[in-house]
This record gives sequence, structure tokens and C-alpha cells, in this order.
Amino acid sequence: MCLATLCCPAAGAAAEVIGSARVVDGDTIVVSGGKIRLNGVDAPETDQLCLTAAGQPWTCGVEARDRLSAVTAGKTWNCRTTAKDKYDRWLGDCLVDGVDLNGWMVEQGWALSFVRYSHRYDAHERRAREAQRGIWSGAFIAPWEWRSRSGATVVLGSYSVPLDAQKTLLAPATSQMASKQGCQIKGNLNRDGVCIYHVPGGRFYARTRIDESKGERWYCTPEEAHAAGCRRSLQ
Repeated sequence: MCLATLCCPAAGAAAEVIGSARVVDGDTIVVSGGKIRLNGVDAPETDQLCLTAAGQPWTCGVEARDRLSAVTAGKTWNCRTTAKDKYDRWLGDCLVDGVDLNGWMVEQGWALSFVRYSHRYDAHERRAREAQRGIWSGAFIAPWEWRSRSGATVVLGSYSVPLDAQKTLLAPATSQMASKQGCQIKGNLNRDGVCIYHVPGGRFYARTRIDESKGERWYCTPEEAHAAGCRRSLQ
């Protein structure tokens, strides 16, 4: 067992990590400086938009993060980590007060079963969809599709999806909502395809434009940008 306040797992070694955590987004936490990605689930990105049942855009990624923060506030996390992902985050199965947080996020409709890697939470997702909880109350793009969205991106929903849902979710004006919700860090790609993030006040911040068609996006915190594989601008 590894107490988060005392140590972190050695590279390549599985471990039990216990301690308080800071929630980065709906499926990523930081425990004593180490990042843990909730295994088997994929939550909306913090710059991601969904549609309400009334067809209005809302920052569902921010909501997913805040819901996870609220349900675990002041509590101790117990995570069993296994391997690391390509962003150097530990993959972990995490409990708080004996509750499987990975499954809780999916069953409450704040994350999807990450079927590309696991079908462990498929039943949780089905129950969330049937009850129209969380993002299933309206329409949305799967997080893994949102990260590389295009005109061919499929929009999901509990029972029905507005005919103009894709147009609304991908509209340039709508995509700026994230910056108004505190996600003001700009992550863009240089000519070599390297992701570089710029914080407000930085030398190149004002002139940097986000082109989502190229995979560029907004981030709420530097930790989110690092977790996505970005490095900070040197100036």
C-alpha cells in the first residue's frame, strides 16, 4: 500500500494510492502530485458542450468535473493503479467511502463507458441512458469523438436528438462558451504538431487563435493541458 502523503507508485508498478485528491476533470484527479485517470470511463472534456433537453448548449464538461468534486469533497480516495496511459497518467480504479467512483460517474450520466478499452461499465451507462441522467438528459458528442470532432461526428442522446444538434454543437460561436466558464488557457498546435498552451498574459496569448478543426482546444487549468500532452509556451 502506498500512502499518497508519503510516496507515489514506482514507474511501471501497480500500487494502492490513498489520500486526498484534487479533481482536474470528470475522469482525472491529482493525488500528491501524481495524476490518476479513472480506468474504463471517459467524461466530457472541460471545454465540451452538450445540449439540454430544451436544445440549449451548456458546458457539460465543467458540470461533470464539478459533480465529481462535490461528491468527493473532503473525503479520502483509495485508488488501485495499474498501468500508465500515453499522457503519463496512472490508470486507476478508485473508491471513496466504499463507492466505485468510476462506475458512479457513468451511472449518474457524467461519463461514458470507455468501450474502446473496457466494457466494464456498459450496464452503468445503459441505466443512465434509460433514466436520462446527466448528459443523457439531452444530446451530446462522445468525449472521444469531441476531441477530434468534424462534420462526420455523431451526436448521441437518450431517445431523440434535435435535427440541428450537430450544427449547434460545432458552431464557432458556441465553442467559445468554454472560455467564458473559466477555461481560458489556449492549447494550439505548432507546425510540427506539438501542442503548446498559452495562459492569459503570456506573450503570444492574444494573437493565438483556437482552430478546433485541427484538434486545438481550450483548457481550464495547466494540469488539464499537461494531461492532454501539451507543454507550456516558453514565453
